[in-house]
Amino acid sequence: MVQSLAQGRSAPPRGRAEDRIYDAIRNAVLTQRLPPGSRLPELTLSEVFGVSRSVVRRALVRLAGDHIIRMRRNQVAIVARPDREETAQIFEARRHVEAEVVRMTAGRLSEAARSELRGLVEAEHTAHEQGAHEDRIHLSLRFHDRLADFCPNQVLAGILRELTLRTSVAVALYKAPGISACYREPDHRGIAEAVIAGDGDRAAQLAREHLDHLETRLTRMDHEEPVDLARILQP
Repeated sequence: MVQSLAQGRSAPPRGRAEDRIYDAIRNAVLTQRLPPGSRLPELTLSEVFGVSRSVVRRALVRLAGDHIIRMRRNQVAIVARPDREETAQIFEARRHVEAEVVRMTAGRLSEAARSELRGLVEAEHTAHEQGAHEDRIHLSLRFHDRLADFCPNQVLAGILRELTLRTSVAVALYKAPGISACYREPDHRGIAEAVIAGDGDRAAQLAREHLDHLETRLTRMDHEEPVDLARILQP
């Protein structure tokens, strides 16, 4: 159940080499295997994945568009390293947007949507209890993506999807050492139940508190040591 729900997350179609590279780097960042500032040379990646540099470059462009990495002309791409101000601005923006999304969505869910949200909450809790860290991360992203999908204002929903990924990257990059997961079981459950019950104000309050908790768990750590891309990214 956990695996099937986690696999249902929004993602590009699998199969193409470009998608494999995109997924491998994205997942390595979100699960803290690629630290902030890690260099991603095209030649090294082409050797790791056995593809041309042009395929690698297309994947890197997509990752840059999602703010997971940063690319500059004539420079090696690096894993994103947002500074304190940028990270604070991302969280502030998401607090406003997600609060409004859940407020607007409250009381509008179909029976199938209500069942899906509850299923995601249960699966995320199970993944946490089982120590399935990667599944829990993907289920968490899926929970917020589905809230966005259910929102009647899809312009706001699109903004939330981008901010959800950007805050997830920030959490993955700057989670304080020694913390196994930025996870509190009541958070998503409370948001889901408030939305299902039609209590938009309560859902908005819980969404803001959830993000406040995540932000307090972050620390700034600069990574200077080289990383072994082949070891981290090879399937």
